[in-house]
Amino acid sequence: MPEIGLDPEAVAAAVDSALAEDVGDGDLTTRATVPSDARLDARMMARQDLVVAGMPVMREIFRRLAPEAVFSISTDDGEAVTAGSEMARIAGRAEALLTAERSALNAVQFLSGIATLTRQYADAITGTGAVLLDTRKTVPGLRTLSKYAVRCGGGTNHRMRLDDGILIKDNHIAVAGGIAEAVTRARAANPRNLDIQAECDTLEQVRDALAAGADRLLLDNMSPHTLRQAVEIVGGRIPLEASGGVTLETIRSIAETGVDFVSVGAITQRAPAVDIGLDFVWE
Repeated sequence: MPEIGLDPEAVAAAVDSALAEDVGDGDLTTRATVPSDARLDARMMARQDLVVAGMPVMREIFRRLAPEAVFSISTDDGEAVTAGSEMARIAGRAEALLTAERSALNAVQFLSGIATLTRQYADAITGTGAVLLDTRKTVPGLRTLSKYAVRCGGGTNHRMRLDDGILIKDNHIAVAGGIAEAVTRARAANPRNLDIQAECDTLEQVRDALAAGADRLLLDNMSPHTLRQAVEIVGGRIPLEASGGVTLETIRSIAETGVDFVSVGAITQRAPAVDIGLDFVWE
């Protein structure tokens, strides 16, 4: 399992946003209907097989709204659990736990959904030698957490932000006047000496980018047959990443072409939230 640590500042920022949009000035319904001295026990249960992600976010939500609650986590982030497994247990004031319920579930369901789908993609290429990468196709404002969930699922992060690396895409190439010119310009304006990655749609671009001195190539929307040709042309001199339209049905055939990486936007862009419940037991 790769290092999957989550920055506490990212957790705090996510919880700030979640509680501001969900709670506002307070949970009016719970205040009106639930006795202030009522207490309850709650169990967070997996209702399907899934890979856990987001437990630190959930813990912080309950800590903010129910600081006196007794809280225990049964599953760690990155752990695969089966339907019916207990993930956490919380006991405390009913009013606080009911107010926190939706924000806590939203966070864990969303992040565990990404981790679960990522694990499916990662498992699909086991043994090929290729590494699964994510992309910047994330919900605005949730990139740090989404990419954390990818790590929980066994994937590897690509760029977090635009200033993390130089990736020359097709639009850059069009404006620059060609892939060789784009690589040359990037090499001249690279004070941090970052690797320069160039997107290639054709084998001609592969040859041009290689000759221009690109440090790695992104092979976009190429068939497995064309990918094998690109691998042969490069001959192991620089890393190759395949991307574009990758699905669970196609990822293994892509990985088996000999590329070093396969990047998949779907793991953060299209992952469905998993089914997790918070079952309350009134005292």
